[in-house]
Amino acid sequence: MTAVAAIFCALGLVAGAFSASAVMVQANAAMPSGAARPHLDAALAAEHWISAAALRTEHGTVWPADPREPKSVSYDLYSGAPGVVLFYSELYRSTGDARYRAALLSGADALVAALDTEKDTGLYTGIAGIGFALAEASKATRSRKLKDAALRGAQLLRERAKKTGAGITWNDTTDIISGSAGTGLFLLYMAREFGDAASRETAVQAGLHLIELARPENGGLKWAMDPNFPRLMPNFSHGTAGVAHFLATLYQETKRKEFLDAALAGARYLQSVAETSGDICLIFHNEPDGKNLYYLGWCHGPVGTARLWYRLYQATGDRAWLGWLEKSARAILASGIPEKQTPGFWNNVSVCCGSAGVAEFFLEIYRVTRKPEYLEFSERVTADLLARATRDSGGMRWVQAEHRVRPELLVAQTGYMQGAAGIGMWLLHLDAFERGKKSWIRLPDSPF
Repeated sequence: MTAVAAIFCALGLVAGAFSASAVMVQANAAMPSGAARPHLDAALAAEHWISAAALRTEHGTVWPADPREPKSVSYDLYSGAPGVVLFYSELYRSTGDARYRAALLSGADALVAALDTEKDTGLYTGIAGIGFALAEASKATRSRKLKDAALRGAQLLRERAKKTGAGITWNDTTDIISGSAGTGLFLLYMAREFGDAASRETAVQAGLHLIELARPENGGLKWAMDPNFPRLMPNFSHGTAGVAHFLATLYQETKRKEFLDAALAGARYLQSVAETSGDICLIFHNEPDGKNLYYLGWCHGPVGTARLWYRLYQATGDRAWLGWLEKSARAILASGIPEKQTPGFWNNVSVCCGSAGVAEFFLEIYRVTRKPEYLEFSERVTADLLARATRDSGGMRWVQAEHRVRPELLVAQTGYMQGAAGIGMWLLHLDAFERGKKSWIRLPDSPF
């Protein structure tokens, strides 16, 4: 999925008729005897459907985004093989089942083969996403080969960086999906996880150029996704919230004041345009023609933008940012979802635009605040998500509309941000929480 295509994703709920109890499947042999783990069961049912879509190649296993279309195989984290490898990495760690280790290793082999020929560099569209999936696979399996491949991904990003102004860039895009903000977050992840100091310095250089690209407004700063794209989207996936989040993360890693100053300026701009009546925080989809459209999810809504608020709290210790985190949560609670559909939340249950992303966000806020209403809402959204699944002998999948502007295009996908792998990852995280255990994988753009 390209960065521009991702713009048109939006929120909603699949109209299904299955109850939550209908998703239970027989626990596999790795499960403790007598343990009731319904969310693991659901994740295993999703895996059963994903596994049936697998295509074996000379290099390893890949999964078409749409199993009906073999040509929909891709190597982007958004909808392609890297996201499925991440799901198998979490599933193997959650169960210890050797079948899932074999699946993730075969998928990772295909990613290794694709790495050097991948042209895109972004976190959700290219090398950075492939590198992240390989890094997590290496940690799950303790594979030196996969660790070296992840480090090779970081090296490729350094080699492809272009000197621009005070820093570097890879393309004309600034954002989390395919631009410098997301790629920089992957490089910071590699520096933390693998001691790759060169990646950290490259991320710093990317941040310096992003500061140069900022546009002053309302006493703050904002960023365009691309100078050639006519709309400015202020939220997380393609806009100011994502860029400012990266800059705040850079400040955490470097303590360089210019990064914090720019991140805070981005936050001031967002606060200046936010709808805050009723003690909430909602920020419009785009300007100039989307100022009355409010999404609710990761891409263009509170689930994503609140990541900036929490990162600023981590960076500064100022509890006022926790207040903005909860304003974002209240906006979603007040919307009437999941039972009610809105212009910014409709037939989509996935991580990017829909229910899985909302549910995980509320679990994370519960971890921060320990307020039971957030956990209760997370559980309610998850129950609704499960009730909307299609479940049969082939496993479990979710038929949904990825794009807001194409509600008639209904597809069940295998991938991470718009499919069963990402939903399955959420279910594994919830299963771990319910057992008081650690969940393993957090994407580079998560502050939680």
